[in-house]
Amino acid sequence: MARLYGEEIMLREYKREDLDAIREWCNNPNVTRNLSDIFLFTHSLIQTEKFLNLMLDGEKENYKGFVIADINTEEYIGQVDLIKIDWKNRVARMGIVIREEKQGKGYGFRAIKMLQDFVFNTLNLNKLELDLHDYNVRAYNCYVKCGFKEEGRLRQNFYINGKYTDTINMGILRSEYGEIIKI
Repeated sequence: MARLYGEEIMLREYKREDLDAIREWCNNPNVTRNLSDIFLFTHSLIQTEKFLNLMLDGEKENYKGFVIADINTEEYIGQVDLIKIDWKNRVARMGIVIREEKQGKGYGFRAIKMLQDFVFNTLNLNKLELDLHDYNVRAYNCYVKCGFKEEGRLRQNFYINGKYTDTINMGILRSEYGEIIKI
């Protein structure tokens, strides 16, 4: 996949050198509590290497991803991945994670805007979707700012910290993205 360049960040390919940074966040409960149950238990070095190798190989047709990196140093800030790309129906799901110490600095917003441009104007997809937990208010607000709309809610289907929470499904259509650009 080609590199995408913004003002402060780039979306680049995964590199072997990203292993330590990925291992850092994937075993950090302050980060993983906002992600899926795949991170319920700590991830071993082998599990993390397996994921990284999958991204390095680029063999999975319906799963593509980018590392969010500093434009000058290429330092790993996080990652934004397209998951379950449905080429026939022109829909993809996205997932994003930012290292804890880099959160709250606008990296996620900038990375999502760059990904949207790529998804709609290069891949010619029609819709980008995502899921999040209702307690992740910072992410919800970021997604709304990026033009995503709430499309549905799975009530009390995620259990964390002794209580059930909702999972929110959000999406943005190509036509809606076009409207955001014009504003």
